[in-house]
Amino acid sequence: MPVPTTGHTTESLTTWLAERIALYLKRRPDEIASDVPLAEYGLDSVAALSLCGDIEDDFDLVVEPTVAWDYPTVDALAVHLMEEIAADTAKSGGA
Repeated sequence: MPVPTTGHTTESLTTWLAERIALYLKRRPDEIASDVPLAEYGLDSVAALSLCGDIEDDFDLVVEPTVAWDYPTVDALAVHLMEEIAADTAKSGGA
């Protein structure tokens, strides 16, 4: 799959997600391990919904409110978002 032209990488999305999740959970980003299920940190439905809103605002992607449970770690969510960004870029680029 080609790298999207948006400039996002899985690493940059992982960092962004860790920062957002840390904000919601009142933790430091370095306390959010990318391979630990978000539920183990206490991510609840309110925070998950807020995360969805931030994803929509910052990346112009519409994601389901269950995305934090469908992709339960920062790593899994970052990979999913990269796939969504790539698909959206391909679609809008006429590919």
